[in-house]
Amino acid sequence: MAGNIMNMAMPMMLAQLINLLYSVVDRVYIGRIPDVGTLALTGLGVTFPIINILNAFANLFGMGGAPLCSIARGRGEKEEAGRIMQCSYTLLLISGVVLTALGYLFLKPLLYLFGASDATYPYARDYMLIYLAGTLFVMVSLGMNNFINSQGFGRVGMLSVLSGAVANLVLDPIFIFAFGMGVRGAAIATVLSQGLSAGWVLCFLSGKKAILRLKPAKFFLHGGMSKQITAMGFSGFTMSATNSAVQILCNAQMQAYGGDLYCGCYDHPQLGARHPHHAGQRIDQRGAAGAGL
Repeated sequence: MAGNIMNMAMPMMLAQLINLLYSVVDRVYIGRIPDVGTLALTGLGVTFPIINILNAFANLFGMGGAPLCSIARGRGEKEEAGRIMQCSYTLLLISGVVLTALGYLFLKPLLYLFGASDATYPYARDYMLIYLAGTLFVMVSLGMNNFINSQGFGRVGMLSVLSGAVANLVLDPIFIFAFGMGVRGAAIATVLSQGLSAGWVLCFLSGKKAILRLKPAKFFLHGGMSKQITAMGFSGFTMSATNSAVQILCNAQMQAYGGDLYCGCYDHPQLGARHPHHAGQRIDQRGAAGAGL
């Protein structure tokens, strides 16, 4: 039993660590864009609360549906388990479309609310305008990957995350530097990588190796089932949403009391060491204003 637990737990743990590569790789390359790397990196940090909110909804319906699917399978109700998976898939797609529309509609006020300034807003906007176009990829790759794990294919679930992370590692420098697209290039690389992960997940779940086969072109909604899925996934959703709320509050406070550099240093500590003179300049300016100079 212990061996079975470890066989499932280790790939899932590694998948979580690998998933961090998306933000880490983007930060590494964007921070090295000539002349504007600091502001671009701060702009990217401002977008993370929105990205976390998207992830929260993927967890809501993905982590909510997968345990119910496993319970139904354990009872021998394979058809019911299949309906739960199809319902979760449909909820993920619907929420993805709604969140994309809301994101485009309220993007500017949200970014300013989350800590953007006139200097960093263009970089945050350029990144999110492209990233939001791939929201459905996020929903499918992150949400439906739970159903791969729940069927006992932990290594396949890990590989779906790994494929996207490796693709992002390769594509980022190509789009950012080789094509000279800067922040927009990082967003394109991320969306393409997430699309690869989503394609991997759909191919496996609809293929012969899956115990329960997903029908990507079929949509299924059931009121009572949707409520059960939402209730089961609400704890994971709350954790992600709370983390996003904490980051929003900290970004806003850093922006109010320190400006762009402080906001960037909070999200990206390495900036403080690389550009200490900017921090000193900001403090001097605030001190002079306080002294009436």
